[in-house]
Amino acid sequence: MTKKKPPNRKHLPKNFEIIHEDDDIIVVNKPAGLLSVGTPTDKIRTAQYILTDYVRKGNPKSHRQIFVVHRLDQWTSGVLLFAKTENVKFALQDQWQDTEKKYLAVVHGQMNPKEGMITSYLAENKAYVVYSTSDRTKGKLAHTAYKTLKETPRFSLLEITLLTGRKNQIRVHLADKGHPIVGDRKYGRKDDPSKRLALHAKSIAFKHPTTEQPMAFDAKTPGEFDRLMKIGKKPIPAETEMKPID
Repeated sequence: MTKKKPPNRKHLPKNFEIIHEDDDIIVVNKPAGLLSVGTPTDKIRTAQYILTDYVRKGNPKSHRQIFVVHRLDQWTSGVLLFAKTENVKFALQDQWQDTEKKYLAVVHGQMNPKEGMITSYLAENKAYVVYSTSDRTKGKLAHTAYKTLKETPRFSLLEITLLTGRKNQIRVHLADKGHPIVGDRKYGRKDDPSKRLALHAKSIAFKHPTTEQPMAFDAKTPGEFDRLMKIGKKPIPAETEMKPID
């Protein structure tokens, strides 16, 4: 039987939260701005590096490591799942199609209809920009379900159900609808007033790879989302210059 373990905060950054840990998996609430895994230019400031150091308890000679199950964009916060062994990683990825993943997003404007499905084939160009195409030979099929939870004159808070897991899928699909995510510098508005991407991995639900028991975990909603929705109640006059939202 897998055992739940209390995290040893000594080996974790202050803003890095472990939601759940047992003998097989670690579920964390990744802060916005932190990479999920290393890149050629940054191999240390990542969730995987932090957790590998954590399971080694500061012993650099240890051979223990953390395995990546999935990823979140650097500026997306929320639930991120890691495995403690390669076999557990493969078991989780084998059931990934049945894993339920929900997100929260604050977008510009008001959705019409308030609830629906966005479907397209997604491809990536040489500049690493993902785009929708009708050519199924160029892209991979992607489905994004959304539901409006709250709206103001300027912004809407959406619950997103990710039915496929393509790169930048949610960001591209919402931009395609004419309602880009607030703070999205890549696919959104160039004059966007927010300093962070308003996209948060809210929850994940799956079958435990060892016990086969259903597991579900939530990451608390960032305070910035509530603040954006409050700001969105007050339309800004056209002659007033937008000031950055901290």
